Amino acid sequence: MKLRLWQTAPAFVFAAIITAAATGAPVVFNGKTLFTIRNGVGAFSAEERARAVEDRLAILSKDPLVKIDSLTVTKGEFSTDINAGDVIVLSLTSLDAQTAGETRDSLAAGYTRILQTALQESRKEHSLKERLRDAALSIVITLALVLVLWLLQIGFTRLRALLKEWRGTRIRGVRLQSLELLPADRVIWLLTSISRIVHAVAIFVVVYFYILLVLGIFPSTRALSAWLFEYIDAVFSAAGKAFSASAPSLLTIVLIAVITRYAIKLVHYIFLGIEAGKLTLPGFYNEWAEPTYKIVRFLVLVIAAIIVFPYIPGHDSTAFRGLSIFFGLLVSLGSASAVGNIVAGVLLTYTRAFRVGDRVKIGDTMGDIMENTLLVTRLRTIKNEDVTVPNSMVLTSHIINFTSCCRGGALILHTSVTIGYDTPWRTVHRLLLSAASATEEILAEPSPFVLQTGLSDFYVNYQINAYTAEAAHMMKIYGELHQNIQDKFNEAGVEICSPHFSSLRDGNRITIPDAYVPETYRAPGFRVSATGNGTETAKRATPSQG
Repeated sequence: MKLRLWQTAPAFVFAAIITAAATGAPVVFNGKTLFTIRNGVGAFSAEERARAVEDRLAILSKDPLVKIDSLTVTKGEFSTDINAGDVIVLSLTSLDAQTAGETRDSLAAGYTRILQTALQESRKEHSLKERLRDAALSIVITLALVLVLWLLQIGFTRLRALLKEWRGTRIRGVRLQSLELLPADRVIWLLTSISRIVHAVAIFVVVYFYILLVLGIFPSTRALSAWLFEYIDAVFSAAGKAFSASAPSLLTIVLIAVITRYAIKLVHYIFLGIEAGKLTLPGFYNEWAEPTYKIVRFLVLVIAAIIVFPYIPGHDSTAFRGLSIFFGLLVSLGSASAVGNIVAGVLLTYTRAFRVGDRVKIGDTMGDIMENTLLVTRLRTIKNEDVTVPNSMVLTSHIINFTSCCRGGALILHTSVTIGYDTPWRTVHRLLLSAASATEEILAEPSPFVLQTGLSDFYVNYQINAYTAEAAHMMKIYGELHQNIQDKFNEAGVEICSPHFSSLRDGNRITIPDAYVPETYRAPGFRVSATGNGTETAKRATPSQG
């Protein structure tokens, strides 16, 4: 009694055969799967056998001399062959029949009918009549594409025009009580942008399916059409699975984002109330409200980011970790100076060294504070120059605030003159005080006062001190004060010897301007005195004209 090969083979061989049969290689012709070859023959694998059958079918379909209905079956000792004339299209072995659960004859007969049908359909599709029909159908689809694109263009153009017409009527700004969160123009811009995106997506979808339809019409491109459809189907399937898997995490992220947004809004309203004086906290100044809000907002965002991180899809992937390490290293190496400026900015805020609008002098720079951020302080000088100073440099420099004393008192402006000893000091005091009183924006109370700061070899140093509440106008006040000092001293006939003045008084004209000198004044002539034998003689030159 003879045993079949599969009955005498070991178990692992049978398992290998079953595995190969479960996979197999499909025979695809004109985009259709005809049957599957599940076993190899000798050195030829199932895939190689399937590709060989496909190549032979492609040749036969294009050869008009081959009669498709004359496929024959030849039975041999080890195989059954399906022939087309002298060409063997496919050879079936006993293992193929056993795998299919049929005899070689029945399996060959079934494959012969399938091959004949496929070749007949291929011949029919490649006939001139079918090609003309396919070309006509593709033209109709192309015209339909043009029509659809034209309708999309008209529809979306009309929609954008309606959005502009509805501004202020059907479309209004988003308000929360009296606070306008989103203006109407911004809402229209947002809706217009969404319409443009939808328009572009619609064009892409229509053109994509047009390509699928046109490629599916022609037999030579039908396989490509099927591949494109399977590709887009696989993409959307993968996206759908990824979205469904990530949906809980995404909803959590959205919920955290919403809570964070409204938490920041609540904190903002609280600090706005503190800044406006509607809400007071002991020991907390109003000017601290805005910088403190910025710090709290930053901390809230950092906490929200830490909470959201585990819910980000792919957060535990190697690429995400590498990117996080890279950015962390980049921040740690490049942000040392930035962190120093931020810390300095916080210290400057809470030490109340200055406020926005104060006239200050930082180092050698004097100007008005225009902006005080966590990183830099911006000043505008009296020459209308904008100067940006890093906060770390501001913190290490000495700061003179000319405005802070004006909030609860007044700033003392002072300047000095030097007057000779021949002028009574009471006269100098009176003239300086009158010059200060004549200057605008000099306060009458507290009243100005004079200090004698030095008794030099040739003159006395007098310093006039006057109060003002306008620190921002100090340079203008200084200029006007100096003008008034000159006027008052000239009117009184007192010469100012600042900073140094020396003259040979005989024969030299006084230094007072002509407007304050009497018309009868003439400069004295030179006087020469000589002594000899105890006798003094004197001669005076003729007085010169002033």
